[in-house]
Amino acid sequence: MQGKIKKGLLLLAVLLPMASFAQLSSNPDKFLGNITTRSNVDAGNGVPNYYLLWNQITCENESKWGSVEGNRGVFNWGCDRAFNYAQQHGFTYKFHALVWGAQYPNWLPDLKPKERFNAITNWFDNVKAKYNTLPLIDVVNEAVGNHQDGNSMMKESLGGGGKTGYDWLIKAFDMAGQRWPDAILIYNDYNSIRWDVDNYLTLVQTLRDAGAPIDAYGNQSHELGDISANELSNVLQRQQETLHMPMYITELDIDKADDNQQKAQYQRVLPLMWEAPYCAGVTLWGYILGATWVDNSGLYRNGVERPAMTWIKEYMASDEAKNAVSPFPGMKKEASVYIRPASLKVVRGDVLPIKVHARLATKTIQKVELYVDDDLVATMTEAPYVTEYEVPAHGSSGWRTTRAVVTATDGSTYERYGRFSVVSGNTKREPFGEVPQLPGTINIDEYDKGVSGVSYYNTSRNSATAVKTGQWMDYTVDVKEDGLYSFDATVASSSSNGRFHLAEYGLDSLSFLTELAEVPTTGGDTEWKTLHGVLKTELKAGRHVFTLMVDQGGFNIKDITFNRFEEAEGSCMVKAFNGTYGVGDNVTISVKATSRNSTVSEVRFYADNLYIGTSTVKPYEFTFKPTEKRNYDIMAIAVHADGKEKMSAVQQLRVTSDTPTDIDTLVGEEQETPAYNLMGMPVDDNYRGIVIKNGKKYVKK
Repeated sequence: MQGKIKKGLLLLAVLLPMASFAQLSSNPDKFLGNITTRSNVDAGNGVPNYYLLWNQITCENESKWGSVEGNRGVFNWGCDRAFNYAQQHGFTYKFHALVWGAQYPNWLPDLKPKERFNAITNWFDNVKAKYNTLPLIDVVNEAVGNHQDGNSMMKESLGGGGKTGYDWLIKAFDMAGQRWPDAILIYNDYNSIRWDVDNYLTLVQTLRDAGAPIDAYGNQSHELGDISANELSNVLQRQQETLHMPMYITELDIDKADDNQQKAQYQRVLPLMWEAPYCAGVTLWGYILGATWVDNSGLYRNGVERPAMTWIKEYMASDEAKNAVSPFPGMKKEASVYIRPASLKVVRGDVLPIKVHARLATKTIQKVELYVDDDLVATMTEAPYVTEYEVPAHGSSGWRTTRAVVTATDGSTYERYGRFSVVSGNTKREPFGEVPQLPGTINIDEYDKGVSGVSYYNTSRNSATAVKTGQWMDYTVDVKEDGLYSFDATVASSSSNGRFHLAEYGLDSLSFLTELAEVPTTGGDTEWKTLHGVLKTELKAGRHVFTLMVDQGGFNIKDITFNRFEEAEGSCMVKAFNGTYGVGDNVTISVKATSRNSTVSEVRFYADNLYIGTSTVKPYEFTFKPTEKRNYDIMAIAVHADGKEKMSAVQQLRVTSDTPTDIDTLVGEEQETPAYNLMGMPVDDNYRGIVIKNGKKYVKK
């Protein structure tokens, strides 16, 4: 009996390690993954359970924004099934995808750009709250050109192209990096190996050069059904020589109905991908025939493996597959290294601040070295790893290659490449004149000196106030003290289509100082009014360079004044609007304002953030005359005697008629509740003989 037990234990001891490493990939540094099948993990129908085949999982659809938040504010985390399965079986999960110009919620296009930006931010925040830790994330999917119809909308929503042409993508990666600093952050696209290689490389290279926290590039690889081994090898090598970054094969499928052709193509492409030392893993895009994105890519037919699957098993058991080198040993990110220059474009003689973002997960940094081309320009031993590079005054124009080498105390090293461009011209960047002090005012035509593409774009000083879409200008300013600031922009416009935002290209991130501010009509191109707002983040005392980004032109802007903003204790509330209003009506805006520690000195009134008037005495009221049939956002600010301010919530004024409400149809003075009909009987507000105008009741004739 005892011998039988020992024999059974021996058998169990043999079986357990086999079960632990039953996936096709036994390489400790690379995964061979797959996707869910019709939202399920295990495929059933006689196919081995998922964990017996694959050691990485991606949701085909369940984690896409449109699937999760189909109804605004209601989150359906169908991706929990795959996430929990991966945790249960101890392998890698990839979140796919945060930003994509397809399969976004159908309510998103109905929002204004600033509202869409807030919705995207809320989406990121909710994913973070749900999955505090993620090993792999497709941060942006298919953003090259018009790969998706929604790309232009997503671009507009995330701040546009900006200085680099890809600011919206830099912003997306910054947002992801701030929330998941330990995740491997990936850009993913198709036609990246064939047909659209140049655009793909330009996009990824720009993100890398700008210092965005992008860790890897993803090749979907749907287009490889007839590629030759030589063509594939050449383009993979070209990608790597251009980017010097880890790579993933993210969505590989071979769409062949003929079993032998499918097998032969897998034999042709998979080893070239897998054995590349810069390849960190391969994900196949489905494996059940009839349940894959393309018709004939499945590897199991009616529960039986096709010849390609048989070969994949054999290959993954080979020494070549088991011993292939990965850029992420243990399938984890040890080093986060990004080179962030203050600008991607400079002129000869400029001084370029550069920060190397360097962090090791389990080791200690000994030093960080920065090279420009082959010259060592800085050795830094303490964070933050910031230096200033003086561009030679007599060098040539063109690209300069940067390389950061991070050395750990155990002697291991980690590298990151980047670039910046020296453009033609001899006018160095410098302030226009005396540097504006904030609180204070910047004049729009007094942007920094320099050359186009470095300190401004698509403008001239004699026409700076009349802005054009895509235009931008830099302004060097000195902030006197830390704190939150409000701004008042002097604008004029004959239309309501204008939009701008203030940004700062910092050494840590691309910051949007304001929301995507909309410029409503002021009544004409020379009718100047004040557009009010509050910065989104606090400013630190010291030297800053603000960039005015014109997202949608066609308006005039003269100057922007910045003031300290301190929120007062108390209340400020705009009374809700009731009833029917027409263009030209005199609409009374009533505000209730109180102060706890001071007194209210005045109340300022705003329509669509444009200043329209002030009241200094109770009751705080202002008469507003709408000029268009549309909805107006009405807001007020109570200014206290101590200089602090309390901003009200927005009340919407709905103007539904092109003409004023006809006062001649009303009888007598306004009626107090209860009102009376012509028979002298009291009636309620729903009685058809009562008209509510400007929030007051009248009796109809």
